[in-house]
Amino acid sequence: MGHIKTVEGQLDAKGLKVAILASRFNDFIVDKLVGGAVDALVRHGASREDLTIVRIPGAFEMPVVAQKLAKSGKYDGLVCVGAVIRGATPHFDVVVNECAKGLAQVSMQHGMPLGFGVLTTDNLEQAIERSGSKAGNKGVDAAMAMLETARVLAQL
Repeated sequence: MGHIKTVEGQLDAKGLKVAILASRFNDFIVDKLVGGAVDALVRHGASREDLTIVRIPGAFEMPVVAQKLAKSGKYDGLVCVGAVIRGATPHFDVVVNECAKGLAQVSMQHGMPLGFGVLTTDNLEQAIERSGSKAGNKGVDAAMAMLETARVLAQL
């Protein structure tokens, strides 16, 4: 039996230039996601000088800004964080679907590793749980997913 080659991404952020795209809507939640993403990347070797935080109004605006960041060629990866709460947003499904679809499109079109850390919750309590309390911090998860994907892509 032959050897099976395995390609895995090392969790080393050294030298990576990353844009963290953050919505202002529900900023008290989003700020915790941004903090989690920054901490995770720095803990894994990223330099603070290689990180850029880009603030935008909400999740709906994310895809067009992500596209501009990806097109710029200045970044090796994007981490997108936001919080869309069903109770607070009457057009919840539209915002969530367009944001996710648009970001996936940007990632595919530009071969850009993208960590999706946009919370989609039914209520504020769930958002708080996912931004650093009971359910961990989804900003950390998004940053780590982007990092691992970037390192896998570099080997393919």
